[in-house]
Amino acid sequence: MSTPFPFTAVVGQDDLRLALLLNAVSPAVGGVLVRGEKGTAKSTAVRALSALMPEVDVVAGCRFSCAPAAPDPACPDGPHEVGAGAQRPARMVELPVGASEDRLVGALDIERALAEGVKAFEPGLLADAHRGILYVDEVNLLHDHLVDLLLDAAAMGASYVEREGVSVRHAARFLLVGTMNPEEGELRPQLLDRFGLTVEVAASREPDQRVEVVRRRLAYDDDPEGFAARWADEETAVRARIVAARKLLPSVVLGDGALRQIAATCAAFEVDGMRADIVMARTATTLAAWAGRTEVLAEDVRQAALLALPHRRRRNPFDAPGLDEDKLDETLEEFGGGDGSNGSGGSDDSGDSGDEDPDPDGPDGGGGQPPQEGPDSGDDGSGESSGEVPAQGEPSESGQAPSPGAGEQAPVRAAEPFRTKVLSVPGLGEGAAGRRSRARTEHGRTTGARRPQGALTKLHLAATVQAAAPHQRARGRSGPGLVVRRDDLRQATREGREGNLVLFVVDASGSMAARQRMSAVKGAVLSLLLDAYQRRDKVGLVTFRGSTGEVALPPTSSVDAAAVRLESLPTGGRTPLAAGLLRAHDVLRVERLRDPARRALVVLVTDGRATGGPEPVALAGRAARLFAADGVASVVVDCESGPVRLGLAGQLAGELGGTAVTLDELRADSIAGLVRDVQGNSRRAA
Repeated sequence: MSTPFPFTAVVGQDDLRLALLLNAVSPAVGGVLVRGEKGTAKSTAVRALSALMPEVDVVAGCRFSCAPAAPDPACPDGPHEVGAGAQRPARMVELPVGASEDRLVGALDIERALAEGVKAFEPGLLADAHRGILYVDEVNLLHDHLVDLLLDAAAMGASYVEREGVSVRHAARFLLVGTMNPEEGELRPQLLDRFGLTVEVAASREPDQRVEVVRRRLAYDDDPEGFAARWADEETAVRARIVAARKLLPSVVLGDGALRQIAATCAAFEVDGMRADIVMARTATTLAAWAGRTEVLAEDVRQAALLALPHRRRRNPFDAPGLDEDKLDETLEEFGGGDGSNGSGGSDDSGDSGDEDPDPDGPDGGGGQPPQEGPDSGDDGSGESSGEVPAQGEPSESGQAPSPGAGEQAPVRAAEPFRTKVLSVPGLGEGAAGRRSRARTEHGRTTGARRPQGALTKLHLAATVQAAAPHQRARGRSGPGLVVRRDDLRQATREGREGNLVLFVVDASGSMAARQRMSAVKGAVLSLLLDAYQRRDKVGLVTFRGSTGEVALPPTSSVDAAAVRLESLPTGGRTPLAAGLLRAHDVLRVERLRDPARRALVVLVTDGRATGGPEPVALAGRAARLFAADGVASVVVDCESGPVRLGLAGQLAGELGGTAVTLDELRADSIAGLVRDVQGNSRRAA
């Protein structure tokens, strides 16, 4: 077994280390979600935490880690007698993003269950993680059906495995730790709320600290055992402090004054539900125990808010997480009177007490506030979000110089988003789980049966019995059980929904440059992005103006990134419609190689006009027919306005083999219809 990097050797990242240690002291805090850019020691710190966790008492031989003092009466390996047990290190179980359902929850031997009535159960990762740590790297990329199982287990503290009337239940209480890079997409709100705390991490911009990071990493790579030995004393000290804080925790008093501050803070930031209040109370109590105190102070409440509320506050889907610390301090000061039972709850400096570090040498402190500036903040670094645009003839952020006389205009803000109609790809796909188009999936309604290919996961009971029934006499059946052979088993085929690649191709030329018109166009695209976020799609953004088409955003799961690029999109110049379509076609060709199972939906936002070069309309038509030949589903959002309409967008939709909708028809409450499916190539669909 390889030697893990020592937890105490991690440089900086005070908030991350503090959040992990608080959960080590009190798993009831509810776990940690670590958000941040790549290469910031997220996974290193989480894996190092397991070495600091105290050992756990377990019933010898129990695969489900029952506590000997209070064994689970429903344990599949039970019943167990109350008594002495064995000690083992706390486990850290990693859940791979591509894990199967059976690997997560365990699997039943269906053949033995049907033929012998025996519950032959092989435990999964949830059983292994009981009373330990369940770590999910890139948790935002986890498949929806696995997220559903995690939600159920986290809510009930138990895992249920159901297979055609045969059920197994076992305890599954674990510390859930997830890491993610927000650039690759966000988490579902239901799972986000299950994490007790969240921290935002970023690489230090201080040269001295970066030098120390590199120095320690190189030393560890050269001699892992020797490096760990040099940090053994610090590791022992932190481990002892965790044990001491656990013993002190039941004695910590959470006074009415602190409770009032917690409730007022959650109300002030308009968080949904009561889970935030409970998590804040537990976190503040644990912070006091970690500091060696038996009473909760205002500084504990403040730190708890900075760790427990950023991912829970009510916000628009594309807003960056975080808290207004000035508002937090005002709330704590306003409701800090109480009965004085929280120590310094009524003092005038309660709002600033979070700057004090109860142990300057320990891995606590830090503000818990995500960075609001820098290259990874809401501004994408182009400078255009503040209204700045490159001067004529200077290169834009993509390095493409606008053509002379392009007449580029400053970006305009998007209009208010609205609920859009459902745009779906026709036919039946087999892509990643999502919520947009019909697909053959592991979950959904049963539509038929087939012979299993590999391990049986979803038994079709009726088809299995029907296959086995004619052979019972030949197999010498004499008892009540059904004699089932492997060849009799049938796998259920199911139909659900998949996520698609939604590629937006947006006309940013001068013909779209009227400010009110472009604002409405951006509002429509933003609305479609919101819909893509809810349906778990990948998105990409191609724009065309001047003389070329540009990939403003390569296909990604981060809908937030697409919204940022859309907001800073300038307009002006000619309308190279053919160039934009050809660039989009190239993007789809590359994505088809990377992910052939994910079907694409092209959303072309234009008025249909084409200018520049010889025969621009004919060139655009030929480019559009490439999509039709490939069978790519498409929809044209017709942005033409005015009393006289040329109908060019409708003609272009015909060349694409798709359909056209106006901006008004795109709204879900439009009288034009409730749902509009994108029509692909009619001959292919037939």
